[in-house]
Amino acid sequence: MPGGPGLDAELRWRVLGRLAALGATGDAEIAAELDRDPSATGQEGAARCRAALPTPEAKAAAWSRLFETDDLSNYLFAATAQGFWQPEQAELVRTYVPRFYPAAVALADRRGPAIAEAAGRHAFPLHAVDAETLRLGEECLRDSEMIPLMRRKLVDQLDDLRRALRVRGA
Repeated sequence: MPGGPGLDAELRWRVLGRLAALGATGDAEIAAELDRDPSATGQEGAARCRAALPTPEAKAAAWSRLFETDDLSNYLFAATAQGFWQPEQAELVRTYVPRFYPAAVALADRRGPAIAEAAGRHAFPLHAVDAETLRLGEECLRDSEMIPLMRRKLVDQLDDLRRALRVRGA
């Protein structure tokens, strides 16, 4: 880069991820960067970027990879989940918020504690700070059987959500 330092792979992926979330890049650029960095970190960066693309098709594909198939490693699951929820895309992913709870519980039942940790930490819709998201989560805790780690992650996330709602209301 003329006049400045070169960008390492991690920083290139971070920049590309932000551009993807803003809709300022696309599949071709993500594929080109993955060709440049085919490492495990590159695979995670590409998964994060693809999930961050602001199109209904990208969100549907990411959701399917997260919750409808069981072929993602824990690392690729976390990267895809991190890309999926983007605060400026709240309207685009609005219909996925109520789907999160039953999908996460079912995923944790199928794949166990490690993926429950990743789902509770990275796939939770942190941007959805509203009473409906809290109500749905409390209903899920009350009415669903789930593995203990998934329950713990949901309890923690809903506690944070309750606090955020109180702060907003103050």
